[in-house]
Amino acid sequence: MQASKKPLKYGFLLLPHYSMLGFSSAIETLHMANWVTGKELYSFCTISHEEKQTPSNTGVTTVSDYLTSDAPSDLDAIFVCGASPVIKNESETLENWIKKQAKRRVALGGVCTGSYLLAKAGLLNGYRATIHWRSLANLRDEFLQTIVSNHLFEVDRDRYTCSGGTAAMDMMLFLIGKQHGMSLASSISEQFVCERIRTHEDPQRIPLQARIGTGQPKLVEAVQLMEANIQEPLSSDDIAFHVGVSRRHLERLFKSNLDIVPSRYYLELRLQHAKQLIIQTDKSITEVGMACGFGSAPHFSTTYKGFFGITPREERNTIYKKMHNKPSETVQIDKKKRQLWKK
Repeated sequence: MQASKKPLKYGFLLLPHYSMLGFSSAIETLHMANWVTGKELYSFCTISHEEKQTPSNTGVTTVSDYLTSDAPSDLDAIFVCGASPVIKNESETLENWIKKQAKRRVALGGVCTGSYLLAKAGLLNGYRATIHWRSLANLRDEFLQTIVSNHLFEVDRDRYTCSGGTAAMDMMLFLIGKQHGMSLASSISEQFVCERIRTHEDPQRIPLQARIGTGQPKLVEAVQLMEANIQEPLSSDDIAFHVGVSRRHLERLFKSNLDIVPSRYYLELRLQHAKQLIIQTDKSITEVGMACGFGSAPHFSTTYKGFFGITPREERNTIYKKMHNKPSETVQIDKKKRQLWKK
């Protein structure tokens, strides 16, 4: 990517209930690039599919500049702004439109869960991409040809994807730095009172480090081991060995910093991952249990209910009924027709 001599024109395709923060972070960064330099380095427009009025996740409705049917043909990039969690859109006409843009060599991006539409259209096959962390499992399981990461953003050739929220700003700062130099990117960051420009290698979530700081590296390392071994859980002795501490010391670290024993923390981690898979994927209950280290479906179901107060099957049926306003009786879910998320 080389410095551009002409203004770059970006389009933002707004999907229903798109993330207002992600969208705003992206366009504010482009606007600030123009303001800081006093030049029109970027222009942007909004696009929607069937109706110009598109509700955001905040309830604020945006009136788009264009519909997909009359969108400009000279855009340099189109960013799909999605909702979080992902709302599956079965519109073939929208997929065909985005495929047409790819054939015209328009760069394509995803903000928040916009990556899902690109992946569904086959436009992320062989590309590194990311998505909001709540939909990572969904993207990985459904689109095996996409190289999914949990980074804040990914820029792979002409595909730009980010996890949403303020990560959209980091991605735009990265692109601006490539196109016009990091000095400009740094000036924009200063205008936003941003402590630092995060890189694409920064992970989306560091909840543990945020809670305990950086003073317990052994504890962080132990949790990272747990997170990397969900399907085949390690014993507390194994974790202690790999981290380089005794089991008793490991237990003291967890108890003093997290007020929980390692085995319980590990179990809760696996159950939270299981819930994510139940809600976001089409895996059977048995498959979910095995993916989270439970040897049998009954054991998984009992443990899940003990923690969440509801069985895995009841969890899935509850989500389905909320989506379709179904009565309270148990329902059989058609795997092909299920829309896993709907506002």
